[in-house]
Amino acid sequence: MAARLVRRCTCLLREATRLAPAVSPVSQLRLPQGTQKPLTSSATSPSSRLPGPLSELVEKEQVFAPYPGRQEVEQLIEKATQPEELLELLGGAHCLQQNHAALALIQLSRLLSEKPKDKATLIEDARFWQLLHLVNSQITVIWHGTLVKLLRSLYTLGLPATSKELRSVEQEVRWRMRRLKYKHLAFLAESSATYMQEQGSQELLAELLVHLERRWAEIEDKRTVVAMMMKAGHLSESLMNRLEDKCLELVEQFGPEELRKVLVTLAAQNRRSVPLLRAISYHLVQKPFPLTKSILLDLAYAYGKLGFHQTQVFQRLAADLLPHTPSMTSSEVARCTKSFAFLKWLNLPLFEAFVQHVLDRAQSITLPHLCNMLLAFARVNFRPEREDPFFSLVRSLHPLLLCSEQRRAEGEGGKRPDLGPPILTKSASVKDQSTFQKLLHINATAQLEHPEYTGPLLPTSALVPSPSALEQKMTPLQKELQETLKGLLGSADKGSFMVATQYGWVLDAEVLLDTEGQLLPLSDSVAPHLAPSGSQPLPPGAKRLAFLRWEFPNFNSRSKDLLGRFVLARRHLLAAGFLLVDVPYYEWMELKSEWQKSAYLKDKMRKAVAEELAK
Repeated sequence: MAARLVRRCTCLLREATRLAPAVSPVSQLRLPQGTQKPLTSSATSPSSRLPGPLSELVEKEQVFAPYPGRQEVEQLIEKATQPEELLELLGGAHCLQQNHAALALIQLSRLLSEKPKDKATLIEDARFWQLLHLVNSQITVIWHGTLVKLLRSLYTLGLPATSKELRSVEQEVRWRMRRLKYKHLAFLAESSATYMQEQGSQELLAELLVHLERRWAEIEDKRTVVAMMMKAGHLSESLMNRLEDKCLELVEQFGPEELRKVLVTLAAQNRRSVPLLRAISYHLVQKPFPLTKSILLDLAYAYGKLGFHQTQVFQRLAADLLPHTPSMTSSEVARCTKSFAFLKWLNLPLFEAFVQHVLDRAQSITLPHLCNMLLAFARVNFRPEREDPFFSLVRSLHPLLLCSEQRRAEGEGGKRPDLGPPILTKSASVKDQSTFQKLLHINATAQLEHPEYTGPLLPTSALVPSPSALEQKMTPLQKELQETLKGLLGSADKGSFMVATQYGWVLDAEVLLDTEGQLLPLSDSVAPHLAPSGSQPLPPGAKRLAFLRWEFPNFNSRSKDLLGRFVLARRHLLAAGFLLVDVPYYEWMELKSEWQKSAYLKDKMRKAVAEELAK
C-alpha cells in the first residue's frame, strides 16, 4: 500500500514539474477536506483549473475520506452501562451504520465480562441476533482495529463454533490478514489464541502465527514482544525463535517487570536460550533498578528451573532477598530455598535467615513446606548454626507426618504402603529407578550408621544393583582415570572398575592392599559391599581402597564443597570399611603427563593408608 502511494505521488510530482511553466506551483494544489464525501468530480475543486494531463491525472486518483468524527450514536454506545441500553438502539431513532453495530457488540462483551451469568440470556434475545445479522451485512466496511476487537468479543460472548456470523468474521479477518498492522495481529494472538484453539479455528490460528513470524521485524516496542512470548510463543517454535531475537534487540529497554515476564516464560517453556539469558543477566547486574520481593522470587525460580548459573546475579538475588525474609510466607521461603538448591548456590546468611524463619513460625509451618526445605538443605549439604533447635522441630513434627500418611492411606481404602514386590521390581522408567536407588540409600544408612535400628530392611534379593547403574556414558575424567589405574596396577586381577555396590553407589575402581602396601588380587575375596560376595577371607591387615572421581556437577556452585548426595556416599563407604581415594576434577586438570597422574594416584593411596594408621 505504501509503495502504491509513493508511486502515485511520484507521478503527480513528475507531471507537475513538466507543466510547471504553464500552471501555478504545485504547492498551491489543495485537496478537498470534506469529512464525508470522497472527491469523485473536479467540477468545483481547484485542481479543475489545471490544464490537460495533470488535471486528468488528479481526477483519476481516488481520494479517500478520513475517518468521520464521533457521532451521537457512538457516544451512546460508549456510555452504556447495561446491555439493554445497547439493544434498544436497534429499534430507536438511531441508524447503526458502518462500525456502530460492531462497537455495540464490543461494548456488550465488556459489560457481560463482569456478569457471565447473563450471557445465556443475551444469546436467547432476538435483538442480539438481529445485531449480529447487521454486523454480518456490514462486515466489509468495518475498520481493521474494530474488526479484531469484534472477533475477540464474539469469542468471549460464547457464540457456538458453528455460528454463521462468527465464521463470517473469522473469514473476513483471514482475507484482511496481509493488510492488518502488526499491532492488530499481536492483539489477536494475545486475546484470542486460546479461544481459537477451543473453537476449532485451527486454520485461522495457523495463518495468524505464520504472519506473526514473517513480520516479526515490525515489532517496535517491548510490550508487544513480551506479550507475544507469553501468549503465542509456545504455539510456534519458529515464532518463539524470532521473538527471542527481537528480545535481544530490545532488552536494553526492559524494566524489572519485563525481565521477570521473559524469564518466567522461558522457564515455563523450558527454553534455555543462552544468549538471551546472558543478556538479561548482564542488565540485572548492571542496572540499579529496585527489585520487589515477588520479582526476586520469580527470578530465582526461573534461573533454578533453567539451570543457568550466573554468579553475580545470584549474589544480587541473595543480597536483595535477605531483608525480605521476615515478611515472607512459609510457602515463599520453601519455594526460594528450592530454587537456590536447584542452582547449587549456598549463601550462608540467606539460608540461616530461612532457618530462623522456620523456628519463628514453628507452630504454623506446614509439613510439605518443611519437607521441601529439608530436601533443599540436604542437596547443598547445609547444616545450620542452630542445628539442635531446628532438628528438634523436625523430630517433633515427624509423628505428625506419620499420622498424615496414615490418614492418607486410610482415605485411599485402608491400604498401607509396604516394600513388597511392586516397589522392588526393577522398572525401566527413570523415576522408578531413582526411587529404588533412594530406597537403597535409606537401607544403607540404617545398616551402616544405625546399628541399633531394629526395623524392617530391604530383602537380600533386592540389593542386586540394576544394570542401568553401569550404563552411563563415560566422561573424559573417568576414561583417563581408568587408563592411568590400569597402567599402575599392571595386572587385571588386582583391581576392579565400575563396581556397583549394594548401597546404591558405584565405585570408579577398587583395589586391595596388604600390610606392606602391595596390591592383592580381588578374585574370590570376601566383599560385603557386593550382594553375591566371595568366600575367601581377606589377609590380616588388608585394606580395601575405593577410588571416587568427583566431576564439576558434583560440587556446589563456585565451591569445592561436595553436594549433600555425594557427602552421603562418602559416609556410607567409610562406614562400610573402605579407605577413600578422592579424585576431584580441579586437581586432575592440573596434571599434564602420565607420570604426573600415576604419581598423583600413588600419593593419594599412601595418604589414605597413613590417615587410617593415624587413627
